[in-house]
Formats: sequence, structure tokens, C-alpha cells
Amino acid sequence: MHPAHRNWKGIAISLLVILVVCSLIAMSAVVLTPAELPGSSRSRLTVADLYAPAFAIHDPEATWISESEVVYRNRDGHVIRFDFALNESEVILSNSTFVSVVDLIFLPSFGCFCLFDLSLQIYRYSYTASYIVYNIYTREVWELNPPEVHSAVLQHAAWGPRGHQLIYIFENNIYYQADMRSSSLRITSSGRDGLVFNGLADWLYEEEILGSHLAHWWSPDGEKLAFLTIDDTLVPNTVVPRFTGGTYPRGLRQPYPAAGQTNPAVRLSVVNLSGPTHTRELQPPDQLRLRDFYITMVKWISNTQLAVRWLNRPQNASLLTVCDASVGVCRQVGETSDTWLCRQTQEPMFSADGGSFFLALPIRQGGQGAFHHLTMFTTQSEQDDVRYLTSGDWEVTKIVAYDENDHVIYFLSTEDSAHHRHLYSVSTLGLFPRQCLTCGLKDECSFFDADVSPDVQYAVLHCKGQRTSAWRPAAYFILENNVPLRSELETKTAARTEIRTVANDDFGTDYLRVGSAPGHQAVTDEFRPDWDWVLVGSEQVIVARLDGRGSGFRGQRVLQQIHQRLGTVDAEDQIAALEYLVKLPFVDRTRVGVFGEVRCVKNNDGTFSSAANVHFQHSAQLIKRLIQIGADYTLQIYPDEGHFLSTRSQKQLTRSLVGHFEGCLLDAASSLDQQQRDDE
Repeated sequence: MHPAHRNWKGIAISLLVILVVCSLIAMSAVVLTPAELPGSSRSRLTVADLYAPAFAIHDPEATWISESEVVYRNRDGHVIRFDFALNESEVILSNSTFVSVVDLIFLPSFGCFCLFDLSLQIYRYSYTASYIVYNIYTREVWELNPPEVHSAVLQHAAWGPRGHQLIYIFENNIYYQADMRSSSLRITSSGRDGLVFNGLADWLYEEEILGSHLAHWWSPDGEKLAFLTIDDTLVPNTVVPRFTGGTYPRGLRQPYPAAGQTNPAVRLSVVNLSGPTHTRELQPPDQLRLRDFYITMVKWISNTQLAVRWLNRPQNASLLTVCDASVGVCRQVGETSDTWLCRQTQEPMFSADGGSFFLALPIRQGGQGAFHHLTMFTTQSEQDDVRYLTSGDWEVTKIVAYDENDHVIYFLSTEDSAHHRHLYSVSTLGLFPRQCLTCGLKDECSFFDADVSPDVQYAVLHCKGQRTSAWRPAAYFILENNVPLRSELETKTAARTEIRTVANDDFGTDYLRVGSAPGHQAVTDEFRPDWDWVLVGSEQVIVARLDGRGSGFRGQRVLQQIHQRLGTVDAEDQIAALEYLVKLPFVDRTRVGVFGEVRCVKNNDGTFSSAANVHFQHSAQLIKRLIQIGADYTLQIYPDEGHFLSTRSQKQLTRSLVGHFEGCLLDAASSLDQQQRDDE
């Protein structure tokens, strides 16, 4: 069979025997306006709708447990094992077995679950919880506790890759058990509450670097564990005030490295869990040993080697190394240096022998600037060989899997549109052209994520955005279609969307709601309902979202414009977007508001009348200035909240934002109408 034909039929179709997890309708666009005619039976979307149970998206969090089986949790709370090679499913844990369980981790070979009941949410990902282990066959239950501690509240617990082994973290120290009936062994002892973290991220690493509270990684054979030790002892503290619950206010001190201040000290170690435990620290590259640096990525390549990415503090020099866990020596296999580097948590995809690996790196595309493309490195020869497998004015956003047998790599990209995400395949040997595997796959799907099975023959696809198409694949299975949400949306006034690109200083800018973090993207087909949807439903408000210079997935030429100019050119684009919008014939330039960027307020020349969302310290400075110039303002505060608002506070904030903008924008319309009538 012809290689290209064999790949499409033999691999891609089997890959597309899929599990569509989150089948949703996307409404992200530049201009959102009501599409229903007056007299429609559909009702307006309200703030209460946004927080109603029927409006919640259910993600079954499907996890691969074999080459054709997944375990997931359905909307009713039952845990189900599904084999889609046989099209058979089985309830392996009923929702009535444990009433208060928040989440669970399944060990398929022994039929055991590690379950936890959330005790306290700390930051975005971190928490403390009580853990138990439950055997579904014998119905035995074990509490998970450190030695001589009963009813312990842990920071994390998880199975290892071999047998019944597991680790858990208590008081910032790592504990190991070879199996459920063996005693616990404490791997670290340096942990200090709020200061020294072993195997866990501190606030900086959790929120800004790793995107996870976990900072440890099992070797494939389970004989070694790599972990970070993050020391915040010398990091200056910020005081998070707590005003309620006592006679006087009190302050919670939290290490917070502001610009120019001391950063956390970080070390990477590997502990040998087979036989006598021995811990070895891996040394950073010579260029960084006497400087501040971050460790942004750790990934095991084999049972003895792991890839580590080291990044300097200015984030303009990144070193990718392969480290030998047995001797602690790291060999540099790649180096990038530029004005400002993004995607530093990206994991390279290695071949089984470690001789080749894949990365998405910025590659210049003629006069259009550089775009992230699939790059293959071969390191076994004396001189590293580099090959570029994709090209064009679009970006590879994620490397999903590598099939070594057929020399095919799978990845997500924006080739179809900057606002879409589709799954593609390409031969590393050039045997067939690049192919889109999800274009036209399912109605209403244009924004995908993918989780591929261990043998690279099947994929769990997460459909997160809109696509209209009549073509369907030969077969697929749906784990969750979010019918309650779909039904709820059908009763609400729909929105009409447009995406517009306007040149500003020769850089295309899509004008949507103001403000997205550097390297991020606000304008996509991903389903992300927010409070501005309620404004759109008023039938008088147009909501715009913006991706200006500094936003991601449209090439380095757009992204790098904010290097050492953050808050300048991006704010200029936001003002330019408003100036463009107010010239449209259907926009009332006397009623314009902005949300998301305080520098717009500083540069405002009267284009808009309502704005600002920043850190409280900045707010305090702004308020002081407003008082000095005699300006009126309103202030909304949420006492004793952390870095993220609780659900109650989010709901109240949503009501306040909608009420604020309706008051500023819609009441102004009523006043103008009344003035017109008076004049007549």
C-alpha cells in the first residue's frame, strides 16, 4: 500500500475512532451582537444563567489506562471504564460508594483508587486534602497518613508507574511507599511551611512558570523520582491583609519576588527509590550557576535520562539539556537566545532511544517574520542535525504524539485559521504531505485538543469550538456531549459574530475585548462564556475583544513588539481599536467602555468613559491621583480573598460589572433619548 494512503487509512482513521469529550458551541469573536429578531421567543442571557448548574461544562477528565481503555467520570458521578476497541463500558465505582469524594486516581492493574476529599484550596491548582485508598474488588479501605500522624491533611498523593508504589507530600516533604502495606519512607526533611517546598511549587512556580502545583516527575520504570526544591527564604514578603474574623486586621505574609528583588532558589534532584535511597542534585549549565535562573521543564526520556530546560531571569537565554540521573551531569543539546523567549514550558517529544527529538521553534518565513514550526533534532551524529518539518505563516501550538513505527508525528496548529485548532499529521521521512485529521470531523468543532493513547493508535479529542460541516468520520464514540448546556443555550438569544483585521503600524490587529496576557490569545473559536455575553443580550451593546501586539499564535513579529515596551504598544493598539470601532456606522461613539487595561485610562483622550482592572497597589496609586485631580470614581473590593476570587465573589463581581456598564452605557442612551424628545 502507498505510504500516504496507508497512513491515512491505517493510522488516521483508527486515530479518529475518538471520544469527543466536550462538544460545545463557540461564540468568541471580534464583534458580538444579538442575532435574534424582535419578538423572538428566546430569552436574554442573565448573570444567574452563567452560574446555573445547567450552564456548567462537564469535563469527564478521561485518562488512558491501556492502549484502548480510558477511565472517566460521567455527569452523574459514576466512574466508568470504557474499551472502545470492543465498544464496551463498565461502571467500576458508583457515585454512592463515597459521597464526599472530590476526585480520584485509578490504578488499573490492581483495581485500586486513591480518593481525596478537598480540605482547602490554596492557589489556582494547589490544595490540601484527606486521602484514602479503596480496592474495588476486596472493598478494603486504607487511610493515607504519614508515620505517627492520624487523619492527616496532605498536599498531594499519587500512584507511581510500578505496582502499588505511591508518593504523598505532607508539610512540604515527600514520602514514599513501595506498596500499600509497607511503611512510609520520608524522602526529604528540609520542607518548611510557606518557605521551602519539596516536590511542590511555590506561588511563583505554580502560577507563572509550571502552571501546576506539582514539581516532581516519576521515571518510566518507577525506580527514580525527580523533584524540585524551591527555597523562598530570601524572597521579600508581601502582606496579604485579612480584615474579618478578629478584633483587629491581620496580615498574611507571602514570599513575592517583585521586579529586581530576590527570586526563589531552585534545585533539581533525583532520588533512587530502588534499594537504599540516594539523592543526587543535578547541576545547572555553567553559564547559569552564579546567576538567577528558572527550571521551566523536566521530562524523563528514559529510565536514566531526563530533559531539563533552564531559563535565565531576563528570559532571553534558554538552555535545553539532557541529564544523566546516575551521575548528575547535564549535556546541552540545544540553546536559543533572543530578545524574549516564550513557550519555555514546552516539552520536547523524544524518540525511544533518545537520539531524536521534536520542538516547535520560531522559524523565519520570509518577510512575514518568524512562526513556531515543527523542528526535528538528531543528536546521535557528531554534528547535530536539524530538520524543519512544517512551514508557513501559521503556528504549531502543541506536539501531541510521535509514532516511531510509521515515522509520523501528530500536532495541533493554526493552519486552518489563527482562531482555530486542528489535529494534523506529517511524515518525518517526507513520505506523504501534511494532513488535517480533524478538519470537518464533527459538526460545530473548529477548536480541538487531543490526548493520544500510548500506542499512538487512538485519541481522546476535546471539541471546544464551533464548526459547521456535513462530513463525518467512519466511527467515533461520545463520552460527554454536554446536552444540558446545549439545551440551555437554545433557549437564549444567540449572538452574531464577526472577526475583523485592521492594520496598525503594519501589524494586523483583531479587535475584540481589550486585554490578554503576553503570548496569549483572546480571539479564538473556543467556547468561553463570560459576563460580556450578558451585555450582548441587551440588544444595545456590542462587545469587542482584542488581540493586539504582544498576543500569541500569530508569529514572532506580532509577539515580540512588546519586548521592553509592555504597556505601551499594546495599549496603543487598544486605543487604535476603539478609534476604529467608534467610526463604524452602528456604534454610538458617546457610549464606549473599556475593561482590562489601566494604561488605556492613562492614554484616554475621551474616546471612552468607563474602565480599569489592576492589582490593588496600582489601584491605590490611581485613586490617589484621581483624588488629586478631583475626578469621580467608584471602587469595588473583596475582603480576605486570595489571588483568585471565590465563586460567590465572582458572581457578585459579574453582577457589578454588568450593572456598571449597563448603567454607564444604557442609561446614557435613555438620557439622550429624553433630551432629544425635550428638544423636539
